[in-house]
Amino acid sequence: MADRIRRKGTRPGDKLVLVTVGKKTGLERMTPVRWFPAEGDTKLIVASASGGPRNPAWYYNLAAHPDRVRVEFAGQRVEVTPEQLHGADRDNAWRQITTQASGFARYERITDRQIPVIRLTPRTRGERET
Repeated sequence: MADRIRRKGTRPGDKLVLVTVGKKTGLERMTPVRWFPAEGDTKLIVASASGGPRNPAWYYNLAAHPDRVRVEFAGQRVEVTPEQLHGADRDNAWRQITTQASGFARYERITDRQIPVIRLTPRTRGERET
């Protein structure tokens, strides 16, 4: 499945392969997630865990190692900087996402947590967070 996603994934709502480094293990982890367009080349992803009570493991991996995140889709490997959206930014992104994929609104109704929305911004070559 990951190989197919790496080759495709050009349309909003398609999946990309999110590559993170495990918070506890330090090992590379690959997770298919749906993406949605944002400004320019940035993409939005949702830590829904299908409406489960906890955020998915990849969410914690992003927080632990934000400088070691990349996405793979449409034959590309792109290093990105993750940023969790809050307030009006999150609300606007959430409306956009649930308009395109109404299932996410259902997930938020069945959980007690606010589902995180993450913006992935491509890093320029050589750029690293400290």
